[in-house]
Amino acid sequence: TGGSAMKDVKKEFRWFSITEYEKEAEYLRRRHKEGWKFKNVTYPGIYIFEKCEPQDVIYQLDYNPDGIKNQGEYVQMFEDCGWEYLKEFAGYTYFRKPAEKMEKEENIFCDDQSRLDLLNRLFRGRVIPSMVIFVGLLVNGYLNMNDPVLIIIYGVLTGVYIFVLLQFAVKYVSFRNRIMKM
Repeated sequence: TGGSAMKDVKKEFRWFSITEYEKEAEYLRRRHKEGWKFKNVTYPGIYIFEKCEPQDVIYQLDYNPDGIKNQGEYVQMFEDCGWEYLKEFAGYTYFRKPAEKMEKEENIFCDDQSRLDLLNRLFRGRVIPSMVIFVGLLVNGYLNMNDPVLIIIYGVLTGVYIFVLLQFAVKYVSFRNRIMKM
């Protein structure tokens, strides 16, 4: 029946910044443990889940536009290691693997240099372009704005953007410094 099928699908709104891919993966894992398997994500942060048997499943996200260009080889590399390819969304590739098939603290990033490479790809692919667009819109908006409400909205958006940028910068610098000390 149609009503029964709807009960087997759940939609949730969640927003994760570009630096919170690990939190997003943990969120998906938690939902799977609760009996909701990740099926899809769409803008603006709508996650779609399908009812399933509760299971501990590890989710991993990779941001790799170059991998998307060679998607067949890229996906095959992860599938050879037991990761199930799920989808591409906003530059990220989603994978999952049952926890019982994991070897220790297995991760799609095999070392710290791989994680640093991910952060570098995020910076080049997301932070720099969004910074250029944002500054252009900001300058144009402030120069052509007389409405106090719009000025407040632009101010709030500027604050949010600066917060996300600083969050990324702090994570990147602390991680890079930790690797350099090794």
